[in-house]
Amino acid sequence: MRKQILFVLFSLATLSIHADEGMWMLTDLKTQNAVAMRELGLEIPIEEVYDANGLSLKDAVVHFGGGCTGEIISSEGLVLTNHHCGYGAIQQHSNVEHDYLTDGFWAMNRDTELPTPGLTVTFIDRILDVTDYVNEQLKKDPDPEGVNYLSPSYLGTVAERFAKAENIEITPTTKLELKAFYGGNKYYMFIKTCTVIFVWWALLLLPSANSAQIPTTGCGLVTQATFPFSVFMRTRTENRQNTQKITFLCR
Repeated sequence: MRKQILFVLFSLATLSIHADEGMWMLTDLKTQNAVAMRELGLEIPIEEVYDANGLSLKDAVVHFGGGCTGEIISSEGLVLTNHHCGYGAIQQHSNVEHDYLTDGFWAMNRDTELPTPGLTVTFIDRILDVTDYVNEQLKKDPDPEGVNYLSPSYLGTVAERFAKAENIEITPTTKLELKAFYGGNKYYMFIKTCTVIFVWWALLLLPSANSAQIPTTGCGLVTQATFPFSVFMRTRTENRQNTQKITFLCR
């Protein structure tokens, strides 16, 4: 009996430990999660994690390609991501003579960078709470099936309306994404910028190697790697006369 009681107490304690798991909205970190984050070991001010009106860590985290995350790790625009996330781009440049998937690739200077058409990273510029606006639209728009409140196509239309009403500048690289949270009780609009990137170097951990040294050429980075990863360079076509500009419209 005593063992059963101890087991129940342990189970309840375990459940309480995991109660804080889940998705934390960046816009609500300061009001809802700052205390918990400090208790978990956060040492920097919460404003350095997310600041709607200034630079913060959120500006260094990108959506890489179709579904991965990446991090900006230099002022030159180097993007670090997991190797499997860059696999398709590396494969695109590989052939019989240049097996980059096996041997890795280092662009030792700007002239040897490999352009990768269609590959993008996406930056989140702003996150707006548009709950009140969406609820107003839901009340006045016909909804015979009762699904508008969670419909991606409908919310996309509402996002365009909101951008127009608020005079939000839209460029070919701007992407608007309006998403429902908490079962449609809250709505956030993400204003994003997509940018084309080049392969700067894509490094694969060789099967026979325990680590790999990144060269100091380029941005002067030196580090030891004990896991497979890829590094990409954000394009700056306006500064490269010998590079054909690639226009990519976000989809």
